Amino acid sequence: MTIKLTTEEFKNKVFNYETDKEWNYKGTLPAIIDFYADWCGPCKMVSPILEELGKEYEGKIVIYKVDTEAEQELSAVFGIRSIPTFLFIPVNGQPAMQPGALPKHVFKQVIDENLVGEKQFA
Repeated sequence: MTIKLTTEEFKNKVFNYETDKEWNYKGTLPAIIDFYADWCGPCKMVSPILEELGKEYEGKIVIYKVDTEAEQELSAVFGIRSIPTFLFIPVNGQPAMQPGALPKHVFKQVIDENLVGEKQFA
């Protein structure tokens, strides 16, 4: 299951960039944030993949979606220039950003190796 986030929800559930200077993830499970737009073809191709991954990794990761058209401030804070762009967030450590529509096996590799596995982003 993917969860739509507004800028306010992002500040409450993920990271409050207005109060924290350093990255400080508020969640208890690793997360993927999909920065997308409704008119974006590649975004539409990735959406069902994210839904599948949400089911496969239920209870292990959280998948959020941020509509770049509606949440322009949030998109600007993260410097989103192309969509889709994905923010991979481990529970501990720094997040990693990856632009472009990724195939399912690449998502699974990143999730297994960097989010739910032993190795996390340094």
